[in-house]
Amino acid sequence: MRTPSEWAALDLRHLWHPFTQHDEWAEEAMLIVDRAEGVELIDVAGRRYLDGTSSLWCNVHGHRHPRIDAAVRAQLERVAHTTQLGLANTTAIALAARLATLTGFPRVFYSDSGSTAVEVALKMAFQAQQQRGQTQRTRFAALTEAYHGDTIGSVSVGGIPLFHGIYKPMLFDAVRIPAPDRAGEGEAALLAEAEALFHAHGDTIAAFVFEPLVQGAAGMRTHSPAFLEALCHMARDAGALLVADEVATGFGRTGTMFAIDQTAVRPDILCIAKGLTGGYLPLAATLTTEAVFSAFRGPYNEWKTLFHGHTYTGNPLACAAALASLDLFEEDAIVAGLAPRIAALRDALATLTHPAVRETRQIGLMAAIVLSPGPTDVRLAHRVSLACRDEGVVVRSLGDAVVVMPPLVMTPPDLQRIVAAVGAALTRVMGAATGRKEADGAAGGTPR
Repeated sequence: MRTPSEWAALDLRHLWHPFTQHDEWAEEAMLIVDRAEGVELIDVAGRRYLDGTSSLWCNVHGHRHPRIDAAVRAQLERVAHTTQLGLANTTAIALAARLATLTGFPRVFYSDSGSTAVEVALKMAFQAQQQRGQTQRTRFAALTEAYHGDTIGSVSVGGIPLFHGIYKPMLFDAVRIPAPDRAGEGEAALLAEAEALFHAHGDTIAAFVFEPLVQGAAGMRTHSPAFLEALCHMARDAGALLVADEVATGFGRTGTMFAIDQTAVRPDILCIAKGLTGGYLPLAATLTTEAVFSAFRGPYNEWKTLFHGHTYTGNPLACAAALASLDLFEEDAIVAGLAPRIAALRDALATLTHPAVRETRQIGLMAAIVLSPGPTDVRLAHRVSLACRDEGVVVRSLGDAVVVMPPLVMTPPDLQRIVAAVGAALTRVMGAATGRKEADGAAGGTPR
């Protein structure tokens, strides 16, 4: 059995972590998860932490849920994987039918992550427009500060300079539709700008891609249902298809099964991932209407086929986990039981009165605590997130925001504990910073 320090040394020697500057990673205390139980992660030293990020927004029912565990084990006794290229498998078929009933979209294309779900949607929308004779529609529209994943197509419709700027020479250009930082703030003026953009470029746009109601990776930027409905109406009038990216907002996260359920929007293509398998296995789906699907039908020699696929498309193990997760949503009435949890999180956020808290944002069980760092605290949210671990809580920062995205089954007391941990960590970090500043001043130095 390796010690915690031995595990850390192996990590530093071999692993390349996503979105991580490794010179910094090597200097920080490493939290190494060995196992999990319910809404808690357990590290290699046996310490327990509330999973305040749902293991990157995907673990909706908690870890090691006996129903999902049993479904995966049962599938292992049948088949772990078989290709969908030229074959079908019963578990993928069953899940597709279930998703069609749940969403109202009759056609389901499987992939393996949110990025690929969006990548597939872009190719579907582009090719459908071309095969309908709309050959001038070669561009996409997307919101400012959008995040749709990390493949080249999904990055192209993304709009966060920190993540995407370096890749600009590789990307195709998107028509950037302005979105508010917070729902209701300046939306009328932004809609006027959007209308001008659709008027100028609408006949070249294949699809408008959007995260409904919440732009998660941008730090929980929000917009109102009315704002989104107006944008989608403009896009439809321009002849563009609508692509709803519900990778982060789907499966109960905003208080309804899907965020678009809170709007009058009916997209042409729906992208889902993350919570689809309950956070167990990589699986994504791009769902669409019969009208879009029909653009790909015809004799073989017309070459209308969607030339896209993945080795693990429709993986039976992942599909079994997803079916079990959907059973839990229905049988445990997960969405109906969210209201007291959402209220508990809202009430807890209201207690955060630290001067460094600029604002809090929340839709459903998606929340962010936005901080106001001083000139020497450029990574205050990151340091607060790390300090939360001393409180037995795992959260993650996005820019100036500390993000809280707990499992949907987390109890109100645990939700309150997460927010209290952020407050305690913030007080401790700011106190330490003040102490360092005073010490530097006494020594005649200047803060770095």
